Amino acid sequence: MEEVPLASEGDGYFAALAPAARVGTLYRYRLGASTSCFPDPASRAQPFGPHGPSQVVDPDAFVWTDQSWGGISVEGQVLYELHVGTFTPEGTWRAAMDHLQPLVDIGMTTIEMMPVAEFSGRFGWGYDGVDLFAPTHLYGTPDDLRRFVDRAHGLGLGVILDVVYNHLGPDGNYLGQFSRSYFTTRYKNEWGDAINFDDRAAAVREFVSSNAGYWIDEFHFDGLRLDATQQIFDESQPHILADVAARARSAAGRRSVIIVAENEPQDVRVLRPPKESGFGLDAMWNDDFHHATKVALTGRREAYYTDYFGTPQEFVSCAKHGFLYQGQMYSWQRHRRGTLTTGFSPDRFVIFLDNHDQVANAASGLGARVHQQTGPGLYRTVTAMWLLSPGTPMFFQGQEFAASSPFMYFADHDGELGAAVQAGRAIFMSQFRSAATRPLVEELPDPRDWSTFTRCKLDHAERAQRVQAVALHRDLLRLRRELTSVTQPRSLDGAVISDRAFALRWFGTSDRLLVVNLGAELILSSVPQPLLAPPTPAGWMILWSSEDAVYGGAGTAPIETDEGWRIPGQAAVLLAPRDV
Repeated sequence: MEEVPLASEGDGYFAALAPAARVGTLYRYRLGASTSCFPDPASRAQPFGPHGPSQVVDPDAFVWTDQSWGGISVEGQVLYELHVGTFTPEGTWRAAMDHLQPLVDIGMTTIEMMPVAEFSGRFGWGYDGVDLFAPTHLYGTPDDLRRFVDRAHGLGLGVILDVVYNHLGPDGNYLGQFSRSYFTTRYKNEWGDAINFDDRAAAVREFVSSNAGYWIDEFHFDGLRLDATQQIFDESQPHILADVAARARSAAGRRSVIIVAENEPQDVRVLRPPKESGFGLDAMWNDDFHHATKVALTGRREAYYTDYFGTPQEFVSCAKHGFLYQGQMYSWQRHRRGTLTTGFSPDRFVIFLDNHDQVANAASGLGARVHQQTGPGLYRTVTAMWLLSPGTPMFFQGQEFAASSPFMYFADHDGELGAAVQAGRAIFMSQFRSAATRPLVEELPDPRDWSTFTRCKLDHAERAQRVQAVALHRDLLRLRRELTSVTQPRSLDGAVISDRAFALRWFGTSDRLLVVNLGAELILSSVPQPLLAPPTPAGWMILWSSEDAVYGGAGTAPIETDEGWRIPGQAAVLLAPRDV
């Protein structure tokens, strides 16, 4: 074993040249007079996990084939959230590459990969990463990740990476051994000590912002999704999120990248440019849309769904304005929620029916997907409303073929930490009244159990078996691409027809009317609503229906007749002007 002393460069940095180091060389740091050795907190590889030695890799050895790839912009994207460990039985980047073509065929445009920074244990969601620069050894080598991105670009797919800059995991986190400056107790963080960005924190800011650029530069990612930005605390200027965005764009060079934020308070400051005291990000998740649709699909108004009704007006408002809460009082949190979205285009708000959090929290923590919590007709109806609405749609893995596998919370922690995680999960789920009425702790899947993890793996054979679900999503995404007016906010208007039905209309070169009925069949002898007026004397014709037999529906009779309107129950119908 060779020891190489490090010389101080000032400001807490130390460096040395290690002539014997080669690709594959393992190394650790010994700090001061301590006999303990620690992995490199900025290592590019941890082949034995976060507690093992770091490894020298050559980031320039991989031969890329995506030289003509120009990156992505937020306009026109269809995102697909993917967890590498459960996307395939093998749970590796190499295995995942073989299943990208079907996503392209259906209409996905960009993968949103859940976090891959090295974390402890045999499995996990990735949000407890501790080595921010090291792709986890569980999914393969760093070059396997490069192969995945390169293959995706060859198929025309973008790839953005979910990164966590609000906390680090508790197991394998050695940053505190190197400096006390990385963390702070000045702010209350939901997951442990907050990262210090504003108290003599220049080196900490450099560590995090350079990480953002690293993924774009060395792995050719097309952007980032920033986890729980409301838990990133910084009172200095510029805000660390603005630094992260600037570093990512600089690292991309000629390529364009997108940066998406999760922000529970729905603060559009993250979207404003830095010159307007914003952070300069491109898009943010729209939880309001999800919560309203979840209530419409299940009827349950509990926990953080309490302030939603699943009504037609909510969906009209989402289509026209993005967020439902833009400063009103929010009873669940007992304070105001949201900010004004005026001036922001709809594609800057990511809308979804499922994501990793919401599936894991569904059905009292048992991981049921939304199509398993409601009837098929109502699910098809809401799916049509979702994919034909303004906003950037995001799928959760397996949703495109109505996967039967659950997605539960899993984290492989031992001892007291594992027990605390299990107890914390039970406390979190107890906010749902339906969950609190049963012996919650005994029935919740144990996050530490290997079977909890393996049950969540997708069975891609179901794609060929569930042809109706595949056809539904494929056809709706095709319609979305072809009917450009559907996603143009300037031409959109909407109206409530009844307590369970509404209409969205796009004016312009392709005048279209989407009629959505969440309830029973609606018979109207008169329709005093100008948005339903046809642009030609010949009236409307059906262009597409969620009740088409190819999707498992019962068929759709004419909507507009000489006797009035007859709108089928639990159906969405897209109408076009009939030729004169």
